Amino acid sequence: MPGEQAELRPEVATFLFTDIEGSTRLLERLGDDFAPLLDTHHRVLRKAIQARHGEEVRTEGDSFFAVFASPANAIACAADIQRGLAAESWPADGELRVRIGVHTGEALRQGGDWVGLAVHRAARIMSVGWGGQVLVSQATREVVAGALDDLGLELVDLGDHRLKDLTEATRLFQLGGQGLAAEHPALRTLDAVRHNLPIQPTSFIGRDAEVHQVVDLLENTRVLTLTGPGGTGKTRLSLQVAAEVADDFPDGAWFVALDGITDPTLVMSAVAEALSLNTSGDDAPLEIVIRHLVDRRALLVLDNLEQVIEAAPDIAKLIAACGQTRVLGTSRIPLQISGEQEYPVPPLSVPEEPGPGDLLEVGASEAVVLFVARAAAVQPGFALTADNASAIARIARRLDGMPLALELAAARVKLLPVDDLVERLTHRLDALGTGGRDRPDRQRTLRGAIDWSYDLLTEPARVLFERCSVFMGGMALDAAEQVCGPGLDEDVLDGIAHLVDHSLLRRLPEAVPARFAMYETIREYAWEQLEQRGDRSAVRDRHLAAFLALAEEAAPQLTTAGASDWLDRLEGEHDNLRAALDWAVASGNAAGAMRLGTALWRMWQIRGHLLEGGRRMSEIVAMDGASDDPALLAAALEACGGVHYWLGEMERARDNYGGSLELYRRLEDKPATARGLYNLSFASFPDGIRMQELGREALAIYEELGDEHGIAQANWGLSVGGLWANDWNVVLERGDLALAAYRTFDDTFGLSWALHMSALARIGLEQDLPKANALVHEALDLFAASHDVTGAYLCSTDMAMLLEQAGEYEDAVRLLGAAERLRDDLGTDLLAIQEEVLPRIGAAEAALDPDRVRALKAEGGAWSLEELFDFARSRQPF
Repeated sequence: MPGEQAELRPEVATFLFTDIEGSTRLLERLGDDFAPLLDTHHRVLRKAIQARHGEEVRTEGDSFFAVFASPANAIACAADIQRGLAAESWPADGELRVRIGVHTGEALRQGGDWVGLAVHRAARIMSVGWGGQVLVSQATREVVAGALDDLGLELVDLGDHRLKDLTEATRLFQLGGQGLAAEHPALRTLDAVRHNLPIQPTSFIGRDAEVHQVVDLLENTRVLTLTGPGGTGKTRLSLQVAAEVADDFPDGAWFVALDGITDPTLVMSAVAEALSLNTSGDDAPLEIVIRHLVDRRALLVLDNLEQVIEAAPDIAKLIAACGQTRVLGTSRIPLQISGEQEYPVPPLSVPEEPGPGDLLEVGASEAVVLFVARAAAVQPGFALTADNASAIARIARRLDGMPLALELAAARVKLLPVDDLVERLTHRLDALGTGGRDRPDRQRTLRGAIDWSYDLLTEPARVLFERCSVFMGGMALDAAEQVCGPGLDEDVLDGIAHLVDHSLLRRLPEAVPARFAMYETIREYAWEQLEQRGDRSAVRDRHLAAFLALAEEAAPQLTTAGASDWLDRLEGEHDNLRAALDWAVASGNAAGAMRLGTALWRMWQIRGHLLEGGRRMSEIVAMDGASDDPALLAAALEACGGVHYWLGEMERARDNYGGSLELYRRLEDKPATARGLYNLSFASFPDGIRMQELGREALAIYEELGDEHGIAQANWGLSVGGLWANDWNVVLERGDLALAAYRTFDDTFGLSWALHMSALARIGLEQDLPKANALVHEALDLFAASHDVTGAYLCSTDMAMLLEQAGEYEDAVRLLGAAERLRDDLGTDLLAIQEEVLPRIGAAEAALDPDRVRALKAEGGAWSLEELFDFARSRQPF
């Protein structure tokens, strides 16, 4: 199990990759007749792998990946595969010829898969061979040489070759022996094609999906521009793609570095230089390049186009004149020419917040793999372990999976433990230092990489860029207009489009309506610039005003039939709401903080943010100046009491509810006073008599006011008081009165909890359990629709008690396990508080073996909220 691992260290193994040469053409030619041939292929390979004690890791289409503990077995398996395929009777036009690559090295075993540079190297070796050929690395040859004679095999030295990963040359050997073809064309390595692709000092890590996507796009695109902010790895990706497709361009793959050029008129001169063309005559460089490429199939990799973007018309002319030439560009800005395909380069994948020992989940992240590999280069022996997995995962997330940032951070591990590095990354730009001296100046620090983009902006775009940094977790267009628009000499939408083009903002692809966000490293840079401009406080004030307006608009809707949409909207803006609240507190704006906290508390309760809500509301009501507006303070104390009630912290709830009620009485606000009495009644347990006294006092005021909704609310409170007075008839009577009334209101929140109490009364009285079952299901449906975490927490216990009474003990315990997990997540103790009055809870646990109880609770505890709702709603004990 992942949680049992102490560390995730590489293992030495031998990796074997296979691929059918020309399988796509065979499939197109043979159609349905190809399937039986593929079945034969699979049978031959699986027989050979099993006979030589290999492990089939995976298949992808017609390709196999297998791993062997014994290099000799891997070599023998490769020979068996070629001999077995040669012995088959293939149709004249359907012979399957397979190329095989074998390499020995270290890799990480992750569940049923293997990852690591050695795995990639084995796949690369296979990819440069020909059908019927077996290629073996020098690493494998060195450990298998003594066994070759016994196997009747030999390895023929093919010399050094540059594979398509752009690192140093690799020595390759061809497997020979009886039944193995000896003659093959020259290997399809980079040595076999014309190019000037530079050797890279480090191996290419991750990006498999992106490489495939870009390769596919390049097949049907004349100009493909890789875009993204500085540090996302655009150049490295473009070089890797060029290496992958180089043999598709018989006239060469040519890399043109433009980072040292700022004059757009010099771009074609740089292209001509890369092509070794003479530009000393009278003809313009563009004409010379066109004349050379007009009938040639070549790939031009134009790197760092953003500062010479005005050269776009020349690139368009070149492509129009040279029909077989392709341009693969990297830029922070698209060229915006006809026929251009833009490909925004995403960051590397990052892990979710890991649990203890989740090494496989963390180790599967591309960002983590890159960080660990680069860290091991500066600190030999560095590896992903149970002790450092959480810290490395946080590093990967804090740096947004940005390759440059990860490499700069990895270089720091020789100075700092990863836990210390995490803390320093609170200020990312200062913590990362400089990269290798062989990098361009703009890439030696992350700050330099962003400076490069910032300097290309117009002044209005710079102002907008800086102001956008106030948003956390993204921004909607209307919020951006409210917060960033005042005094801006540019339309906000046009400005956002400009920043997106410059890769300083990105549109979040799944968001509807549209949302835009910055990577955190870029946001930090913009935040610094905003401070230097002296505009930060004014922008934060507008940000607070915008999100206070949203929260106060949403608050009355959070208990209605439309609550789910509003709750989702507030959850989606939670980071912005947090930032607004932080600013209100930090700037001493007690009124703003009280209004915002009061508007948000119900969302915190429903969506399970109780611990955060309790901390924030306690801080808010203690602010200097909170008492300056008694009405605002009363509402804030009421919200604070509500959060602490749901946390099960009844003493704090009573203090806050009591303070709120006192202020409402002083203000002579009768509706609020009734509500205060109702609130205080809940926090007065275990004194059921006192709870009912306060509830009846609230009810009398509501009846005097003719407030039907308040009357329903008071009856519900009296039902809860009856529970603590152990008077189940009162629970039933008042609960049913509240339920009947709530069915007439647009208050799904109140209706949900009234259903809960009416069902609980029947469970306690052990009467009409089918009715209780129906009520619980109706409540669960409503709680599920609004994703109400506290509703799931308590209503699942209702179903557990019904299951106990039906004798379905195992399902009851599963639900109790799920409820306890939610209790821990919420930080509340309400269930433990209510257990002393809830009927029969715990009977199921007493009826089962303790080990079985633990297993069932662990099963329920692993459910997501949706899985909990689905399970509870699927049960029909009565």
